[in-house]
Amino acid sequence: MVAPNVKRDLRRAYELMRARFGHRHWWPGETAFEVCLGAILTQNTAWTNVERAIANLKAARVLEAKKLFALPESKLAELIHSAGYFNVKARRLRSFLRVLVEDFDGDLRRLFAGGTAAVRARLLAINGIGPETADSMLLYAGGHSSFVIDAYTKRIFQRHHWSRKAEARGWQTEVGNSMASDYGKLKTLCESRLNQKTGAARLDYWQDYHAQLVMVGKHFCRARAPLCEQCPLKPLLPKN
Repeated sequence: MVAPNVKRDLRRAYELMRARFGHRHWWPGETAFEVCLGAILTQNTAWTNVERAIANLKAARVLEAKKLFALPESKLAELIHSAGYFNVKARRLRSFLRVLVEDFDGDLRRLFAGGTAAVRARLLAINGIGPETADSMLLYAGGHSSFVIDAYTKRIFQRHHWSRKAEARGWQTEVGNSMASDYGKLKTLCESRLNQKTGAARLDYWQDYHAQLVMVGKHFCRARAPLCEQCPLKPLLPKN
């Protein structure tokens, strides 16, 4: 069940994280197109591996939608090898690029044009793009206020009793129905409680909020041996 003071706690959580880490100015990526590629490549791998893959694409001078789509799938897989699951990710990248190039002439602004719900549905219809990837693209590349939920968010919310416990197996894949159900509930929770800002201020708030949760998840709220005593969110832990 949702804690009675979850709105207060979630808003206070941002203040505590921001005080510890400062504004994160995140997602890492020089362009909106890089953000989109990174959102796909980072599935099931560390960001350092994604950075190497993107560096390879830059070195090959193909970091542009039409050039990348023109590559044979085997060559694309070779260039993104460091990101892991490179054959699967090459197919997913090509699925995204096919829509971007063939339907929107390679123009991300056209891809992201429209209401958030409609654009999100457009992205989710692309093979290999699940809720987390779609929301990452929307929030960090498309200028849409669409809160991102990841494994760090789920773990932090469970430990602070901000949401009901989700079955661990339901969070192992973006695509499964169980994941979509749990994902949607947490997304709705965050968007309904963290709605005190509007427009560009809300976009920045949700971008940075997610980045702050990533910092807490990586450095303190670890799956094993969490460092609760050092965590900026320690004041918000349940008392019993």
